[in-house]
Amino acid sequence: MPSPTLRIAVVADSDTRWKWGALTARRLAPAPAPPSPAPSPAPLPSSSPSSPSSPPSPSSASAPLPHGAAAGPARAGAKEAAGPVGAGGEGAGADGAGVPGPDAVVTGYVLRGRATPTARQLAEAGLGTPREVTGAEFLRAVREEAYDVVVLALVGGAVQAMLHGLAAAAPRRRPVVVTGYVGVVYEKLADGLLLRHGADLVLANSPYDARRFRAVYEGVGADPSAVVRAALPFLGGAPHRPVPGRHTVVFAAQPSVPATRADRMYLLRRLAGHARLHPDREVLLKLRSKPGEHTTHIEELPYQRLARSLSPPPNLRLVYGNMGRVLDVTDLLVTVSSTAALEALHRGVPTAVLTDLGVREALGNHHFIGSGLLTSWDRLDAGDEPVPDPAWLADQGVSPPAPEGPAPDAVAAGGGADDAFAEARARVAALLARDALPPIAPYYTRASAPGYLPGILARHRLDASGTEPVPGAPGTRAGRGAGRVRQVLRDAAREAARGAYRHGVQHVAPVIRRLGEL
Repeated sequence: MPSPTLRIAVVADSDTRWKWGALTARRLAPAPAPPSPAPSPAPLPSSSPSSPSSPPSPSSASAPLPHGAAAGPARAGAKEAAGPVGAGGEGAGADGAGVPGPDAVVTGYVLRGRATPTARQLAEAGLGTPREVTGAEFLRAVREEAYDVVVLALVGGAVQAMLHGLAAAAPRRRPVVVTGYVGVVYEKLADGLLLRHGADLVLANSPYDARRFRAVYEGVGADPSAVVRAALPFLGGAPHRPVPGRHTVVFAAQPSVPATRADRMYLLRRLAGHARLHPDREVLLKLRSKPGEHTTHIEELPYQRLARSLSPPPNLRLVYGNMGRVLDVTDLLVTVSSTAALEALHRGVPTAVLTDLGVREALGNHHFIGSGLLTSWDRLDAGDEPVPDPAWLADQGVSPPAPEGPAPDAVAAGGGADDAFAEARARVAALLARDALPPIAPYYTRASAPGYLPGILARHRLDASGTEPVPGAPGTRAGRGAGRVRQVLRDAAREAARGAYRHGVQHVAPVIRRLGEL
């Protein structure tokens, strides 16, 4: 039987996946007990309305292009979720940091790799500091700490490697394994889903995703029962309320969409043109990361650098920071295909998905076909704003607030008819109540994918069978006995290699691409 206090481990491989994983873990925790005179740690609130009479000002938390600044602290309420979640131990501090409910504790890990988040990115997420580990070290921690639930907030290949590693570890009682997607799923659907098969729960962020996920599994003869409908755990926040005299337009940039310099410069010029055309509007370019940082996707052409060739108008500013905080003051969200569109729609913020570069799978905006949101800069410049289709919103798991109604709360942790994680929580509880869980059985095995699986495992320092870490890998007995000097040298070499890789992505690759376009 599981321990009286539910112990959840989250492992992520980027800043956005850490945010998704940590918040998902909190939603999976048991619902808190009814209020009592003695306060107890509470779950992370999914919304924290700001006072409409005194909204935060984006201009005070931003700077003229191209320099920029943080867009302010995480939105109100994030303080309760901050703290050392898993940084060298359990995240239960005196202030309840890391505790999603009175009967659960979350411990965080982040895989060391090309997208390992920086301290600034982790602080921006406001969800504590996970411990940096290798795949082998994480598997050893799971085996030694005997977690009840493991949330794999990883790219598909890493999920597959961890599933095989967990299956091979064969602990006395294995944890319930949960995985899913951090946002809109518009590419590599079959590949990503089959790499996630074998988890006890594969969370779908909407009814639409749940149907697609089950269809893929059924189509290849895999068990689809692990697919559980949930929601994006960061949906929520104060509903949009127009403020007289304010019209803030936010362009939600994406690291890899569009990919070419010409397309990104086009969007930048159109954004600047919109700001010049409407000098009464505050126009913000919301960026995901600073140069040298990586997110879920590699950004080879940062807008910060491209903007140096422009002479932006004074009402165009660049901001970083928590998207929820930025949405607090947004009156129109514009994007190509960012998941921020769903966050904005859930809060009732007018939203536009651009067609200027076409409606194409490579851009991801084909996901919004039928939404009513597709439009162009020309129409936005003329004052037109799209009206979303209610049926499409519902199928995407988005519930905008009614006029003058309360904030939508699709990810409420306290139960109720609108709790999108109720089914997932019930499934976890039912699995934990079993005397024993069945063995983890991924779709890919040495028999079904002999030319694919070994390479995936090797990238995570597991041998071809997935049963043991490669000899000498960190986290193994041989690796631990290699000596402190060897560990220091290895860490220094790893940091040098990471720096060289980032320099190549940020500086060398764009130059080579430009030369190839001559």
